[in-house]
Amino acid sequence: MIRIYDFDKISVNEILNRDLRGEKNVEKTVDEIFLNVRENKDKALLEYALKFDKASLESLEVTEEEMQKALSETDEYFMETLYQAAENIKNYHANQIHKNFIMNEKDGVIIGQKYTPIEKVGVYVPGGTASYPSTVLMDVIPAKLAGVSEIVMVTPPSADGSINSAILAAAHVAGVTKIFKTGGAQAVAALTWSTQSIPAVDKIVGPGNIYVATAKRKVFGIVDIDMIAGPSEILMLADKTCNAKWVAADMLSQAEHDVLATAVLVTDSNELALAVRDELEAQIPQLRRSEIARKSIDDNGKIIVTDNLSKAIQAANIIAPEHLEVCVDDPFSILNDIKNAGSIFLGKNAPEALGDYFAGPNHTLPTSGTARFSSPLSVDDFVKKSSFLYYTPNALKQVGKRVADFAMREGLQAHANSVLVRLEDGEK
Repeated sequence: MIRIYDFDKISVNEILNRDLRGEKNVEKTVDEIFLNVRENKDKALLEYALKFDKASLESLEVTEEEMQKALSETDEYFMETLYQAAENIKNYHANQIHKNFIMNEKDGVIIGQKYTPIEKVGVYVPGGTASYPSTVLMDVIPAKLAGVSEIVMVTPPSADGSINSAILAAAHVAGVTKIFKTGGAQAVAALTWSTQSIPAVDKIVGPGNIYVATAKRKVFGIVDIDMIAGPSEILMLADKTCNAKWVAADMLSQAEHDVLATAVLVTDSNELALAVRDELEAQIPQLRRSEIARKSIDDNGKIIVTDNLSKAIQAANIIAPEHLEVCVDDPFSILNDIKNAGSIFLGKNAPEALGDYFAGPNHTLPTSGTARFSSPLSVDDFVKKSSFLYYTPNALKQVGKRVADFAMREGLQAHANSVLVRLEDGEK
């Protein structure tokens, strides 16, 4: 059963408790996989597919025939849903596209900034027994809007060697360039160093298990990554006017993800706290993934009761959740008071599932409190910013001695000289 805490009696460390230790020897296993893939390339990937996915593959790349088969197997209603969701995601993320800028306010000086798309991006999509077509849409569409020319998707195969039809249908809708049947740390290794089939990319995005997360962390610097994603989180910020059944249902929408997922209610109503606890007990047995939800709620769930809504907001900002639902009558009145959250769901009719699948904002979000300093996946993640500057001879002459003096104060004579030689030659 979920535990109830008094905000004034619980320590910050207890509020922040995310004691989610990974499996032992993860780093050692990842290092061994990296070495094998770098040495044996496709052969290693095929061996890992057999070992981890129980799939005997003849080749790694998804063929056009497999794609067409998947599309034929996907019902018309779901295809329409995919296209509608894709349109919403596209329209939202299109507003994130930046324009280059130029400043020429001073005579002879032009400075500015230009945006250039990353050329090759790898998208990791969990697969096998799971199916997350939403991840495909959320990770690929912003990359396409940014102008990424090559998007390579990797996803583990099922035991029969196939890829879930819904994942392939979403890849078709989103515009993936190539798809390969591989997962785990070995997929990250392939995208980083390439194999005979899989090209190396410049950035890897997408969620995965502890092995995928560890692999992404270890290759950062060779390639870029989006973030190190931890278990899913939801925080319900609710007052006494909320429907306990709805609050419990939304908490369980994340608890069913993973036994390590975290669902938290922060409320200024003790009555609501007790009602939500009872609702959780009533709803958990009804879930298909009830065992997962039960362990998540019992081990990681919390209900924190405060004296007032202001303290509830304070608790939410301390936790900095991945998903934050603001279940009050006038959510916009407190929106600016919320400082730390990956995605904010306002009002009583915006369950987190809307953001997962359909509304438009990205569902690849900072976890484990990193919303204190990081942001959801966006178009920004798929572009590079380059500054540029231009000076005429006269413009350089106006500031050259100051620049040279600045360099000398840092003890860098060659820096100073690179300016002075131009000034000297200009006077001849």
